[in-house]
Amino acid sequence: MSLRRSILLALMALAPVAAAQDYPSRPIRFIIPYPPGVGTDTVARLLNPDLIERLGQQVVIDNRGGANAIVGTDIAAKATPDGYTMLFCLPANLVINPAYYAKLPYDPSRDFTPLIHLDNLAFMLTVNPSLPVKTVADLINLARAKPGQLNFGSSGLGSSPQMASELIKVMAKVNMVHVPFRGGGPALAALMAGEVQFWVGTVISQLPHVKSGRLRAVAVTTKNRLASLPDLPTIGETLPGYESVIWHGVVVPKGTPAAIVRQLNAAFNSVLRLPEIAKRLRNSGVEPVGGTPEEFAALIKSETVTYAKLLKEIGMAGTAR
Repeated sequence: MSLRRSILLALMALAPVAAAQDYPSRPIRFIIPYPPGVGTDTVARLLNPDLIERLGQQVVIDNRGGANAIVGTDIAAKATPDGYTMLFCLPANLVINPAYYAKLPYDPSRDFTPLIHLDNLAFMLTVNPSLPVKTVADLINLARAKPGQLNFGSSGLGSSPQMASELIKVMAKVNMVHVPFRGGGPALAALMAGEVQFWVGTVISQLPHVKSGRLRAVAVTTKNRLASLPDLPTIGETLPGYESVIWHGVVVPKGTPAAIVRQLNAAFNSVLRLPEIAKRLRNSGVEPVGGTPEEFAALIKSETVTYAKLLKEIGMAGTAR
């Protein structure tokens, strides 16, 4: 090998190190694959000011909604892996879509490096007050007495709320009908209007309507009862082993330098540990998590298997085009 080639290879090897040492030297794009105003957007914007402070550089939130989060996710997958693009992720775009769609323009395992598991978002099962249901057992018994006559809403085909309800169907072995809507708002409105009998949605979006009497809370989908709602049982207390939560996380394009991944992970963990941030998240039914990239990678791997199995059981695997 010539001296010139040896020097060139050495410089190329040092380039990522030098880049990491100077990082960040310009604004970082934080892609949210949903429109402004939805829950994912709210969490990202809550963390953003403190994240900017720790990184010493602007973090620009870039909402790229469309096609069940495929549009924004694909943009991130094709971005340069230099640490200046991050993607906000959740089950829909990382583990549900790959099982639901016959073909995607991105592959989570091929195109992304996990950065951090931000939080878990609790769901709550609610019913229209006209329904004679106060417990999960009541709902299951009614579904068995009236097979195919109970309808449940969701924010769309392949959405996390649908998956949470489908899991109840599978575990309880009951026949209930899914009615997809174009977003959580329309689904919630349909429930209050009596167009569907129940749905599983976020705690924060439903709690005001529960307090006003327009909805009846039945249970939460978390493994343990929520500290903020200690008297509300979990679905798992009736269906042992049941758990369904939305997790939020961050990934970066595959090939992002390891030193930058560690730096971003440390910054996010620092923000999640702030007492005021943790308090505001918990008041919204969101439990901060944090941790290492490796821990988040393990969660993604486990959830990929779980959702692939569920979608196959309900006949939805590979059905979306």
